Amino acid sequence: MKKIMIASLLFLLIQSNLTFAAEESPKEENTFMIPQSVLSISKENTYKNPTQDLPYLQPSELAQQLLDSTNEEIENPDLIRIMNESSIQFAKLGFAMKASIYLGEWPLAYESKGTEVNWEYQKVNTNYIDNRGGNAPKTMSYYQEQQKKITGGLTAKIPNSEAVEKMMMISAAEKTNLPLAFDTVIGQSTVKNNQYNVPANQVGYLYGYVPAVHEKGDVTYGEVYLTLRGGKPKLDVKNVTEQGIGAWIPVQDNLSFTFMASTKPR
Repeated sequence: MKKIMIASLLFLLIQSNLTFAAEESPKEENTFMIPQSVLSISKENTYKNPTQDLPYLQPSELAQQLLDSTNEEIENPDLIRIMNESSIQFAKLGFAMKASIYLGEWPLAYESKGTEVNWEYQKVNTNYIDNRGGNAPKTMSYYQEQQKKITGGLTAKIPNSEAVEKMMMISAAEKTNLPLAFDTVIGQSTVKNNQYNVPANQVGYLYGYVPAVHEKGDVTYGEVYLTLRGGKPKLDVKNVTEQGIGAWIPVQDNLSFTFMASTKPR
């Protein structure tokens, strides 16, 4: 009888955990779901934005050895690149040699505290049709009147900002799976065949917005030393500090459209 009761309790616990997971999972999956009003213009854009390759770097054998020698997490691709391009000749140095080389103060890693998407970050275009004298509906579609450049950036001044931007963009792109870039351009005369009906006796407006990701978190800074003792290299990180930072990162080659019709001009 006890075995039956225990088995029943285990079954109920497993079922409740599965139900809880099923309820929670969709929230995570849908957090960054692209709204129907947001459309890609990567093929139609008359300005070809350069593809933003995220600066992932595979550490070399020496770089991985150095990364493993410290308790501080190091994700900065610029610092990893320097280690990848370095070499140490142990035979020339000698096993009795001791040395400490100051590599500078670096942003070591970035930890995200929040990621949100503003699908209407900045308006870049307005199309307009006046159908107040018409007896039938008219159709309108998107046409980019002027070339527009949208630039994101950090919300505050911070040391070694370029490296911090790279780490923040990597984090935001991994979370959102969106094509991100700190600069994006919408070329003049870009068109999209998304049609909207303007009723008779009304004025139609079609607004185009560039979306952007708002990323915020903490950057870890530290003074990095390369030390050599007994022929073994290692990293020493001193005076470690943290600083909060935020950034706006535009979504490349995507537009959010809002259509409005009114009896009076706006």
